[in-house]
Amino acid sequence: MVLTNFPHSQATPFDLSAYLIERKQQVETALEQAIAVVYPERIYESMRYSLMAGGKRLRPILCLATAELVGGTIEMAMPTACALEMVHTMSLIHDDLPAMDNDDFRRGKPTNHKAYGEDIAILAGDALLAYAFEFIATQTQQVPADRLLRVIAHLGKAAGAAGLVGGQVVDLESEGKSEVGVETLNFIHLHKTAALLESSVVSGAMLAGAQQSDIERLSRYAQHIGLAFQIVDDVLDITSTQEELGKSIGKDMQAQKVTYPSIWGIDESKRQAQKLVEDAKQELQVFGDRRRPLAALADYITARTH
Repeated sequence: MVLTNFPHSQATPFDLSAYLIERKQQVETALEQAIAVVYPERIYESMRYSLMAGGKRLRPILCLATAELVGGTIEMAMPTACALEMVHTMSLIHDDLPAMDNDDFRRGKPTNHKAYGEDIAILAGDALLAYAFEFIATQTQQVPADRLLRVIAHLGKAAGAAGLVGGQVVDLESEGKSEVGVETLNFIHLHKTAALLESSVVSGAMLAGAQQSDIERLSRYAQHIGLAFQIVDDVLDITSTQEELGKSIGKDMQAQKVTYPSIWGIDESKRQAQKLVEDAKQELQVFGDRRRPLAALADYITARTH
């Protein structure tokens, strides 16, 4: 995928496909080294089973891209990038549990509780969440302590009741309620989905010492792409096959969840997602050609098919 959404720039077209392959490989290598299997082996195997199950690695890549955007390095951001994927993986393990969304498949494989049992799956999620913060604190190098503290606090908020946990609670409470509207739906997904994406972007900027005005711009960018990501997810849940998506489809309808397509229809949902992406890219204008990876990643969110 070569994106050339920069008509006023004479720069070489940005090759997103090559960028994603390179960054994903770097992230996979770091994640592979992050967790060794030691006694008691079962819990570490369960943690690795979900952490290394593939996926787009979008959150770590956003963290790395933003750090580079504001003058940082991949090396200083990689531990936080890995930690973001650990938190994301925890949320997927717990989200799939019978008490939550009760899913049997994730990324084309049996979900963690199907492979290891509910007890170990819960503990694996807990362990990944705790280890994420340990990993940032112990593995990050050449970053001042005050910046590191801001990153840890921001990620803690994104992962807790003020972030994805709070979004999940409202999501569960809204099941089967036909009166749920766009405002509630936006609250759910600004917390359940966008909060961690925002933390991915903002943490990269914080690690590299970005100015507060730039952090605020990047935060708005991330919120826009976070909602767009969820709208596209809702559409794919209706229009894709299980093989394409790598997880169970039609679960939202079965759970009687209100989704963006159930309110707007598929065509309007796609239009709203595209508008959010355009708004996100507008926030990046101040960064000039350095914005190209983040702008291309915003476009990728609406263009994806899985």
